[in-house]
Amino acid sequence: MVGPAAIRLLDCHPEVAAALAVGAPVVALESTIIAHGMPWPHNLEAAQRVEAEVRRHGAVPATVAVLGGRLKAGLSAPQMEALARGGASTPKASRRDLAALVARGADGATTVAATMIVAALAGIRVFATGGIGGVHRGAASSFDISADLLELAQTPVAVVCAGAKSILDLGLTLEVLETQGVPVVGYGTDTLPAFYVRDSGFSLQQRVDNPEDAARLLHAQWALGLKGGLVLANPIPREHEMPRARIDAAIELALAEGQAQGIHGKASTPFLLARLAALTGGDSLAANIALVLNNARLAAQVAVAYAAQLQPHGHCG
Repeated sequence: MVGPAAIRLLDCHPEVAAALAVGAPVVALESTIIAHGMPWPHNLEAAQRVEAEVRRHGAVPATVAVLGGRLKAGLSAPQMEALARGGASTPKASRRDLAALVARGADGATTVAATMIVAALAGIRVFATGGIGGVHRGAASSFDISADLLELAQTPVAVVCAGAKSILDLGLTLEVLETQGVPVVGYGTDTLPAFYVRDSGFSLQQRVDNPEDAARLLHAQWALGLKGGLVLANPIPREHEMPRARIDAAIELALAEGQAQGIHGKASTPFLLARLAALTGGDSLAANIALVLNNARLAAQVAVAYAAQLQPHGHCG
């Protein structure tokens, strides 16, 4: 249950607050993809395009971040530009980091887990991102498992994504999600997408084929009192899919380089994404932008369908 103390730490952009107050559709967006996922100025351009895509399909975008120790659901244009220009100088913020950032009055770019927390505080039920974190390769010895998976088990937000990032161990990621009781639902697919490619080869037990069915599933999930979220796995558009052999080879090389350089933890994903962009001549970056736009489009459509079923539920005051 959202308490008044938490609400006092939250700032909703006026447009976001107005939408939530009347039950209009809102889509949360993360800020790690801006600060750490892409270089300047591609990060700002991509963030602006993603917000425009959400608007184009009938919802209000709410990019989430921590600025000056305040939880932000929706950023102004100057705030987004400052975040994009700052890039990796703004630390990544997951669940474990939020209290410290608030206490210090500091800034943070929210991961999937932290974005879900802020979205839930605001009363936003649908969130679009590129791909969720998961179980890293070699986790049997490193125990490197993203907090995103545990957040999905406890925070009632639907995450629209292109599956889990290809750099991860996708089979173990699905096992952890199953253990935590998190539904992983294919959108128009019976297999888990693998970020840059449409089909990982791992079967999914649930599938929906239109935004209305997805919205009904969300409504049923929370009407039953099930406390967690769910993953709506949306394959990258076919025309932007990368050849599996090419991206797999680049991933293996990037992983080997990261291991040789002792890169691990929070630094792993930004390093690997940057190396993939370099190794593929920018093609992986273009694919990344295309899949994020595709997820923003679907998230807006699902949010519109979901809002049509419910009464206003915002917590922005």
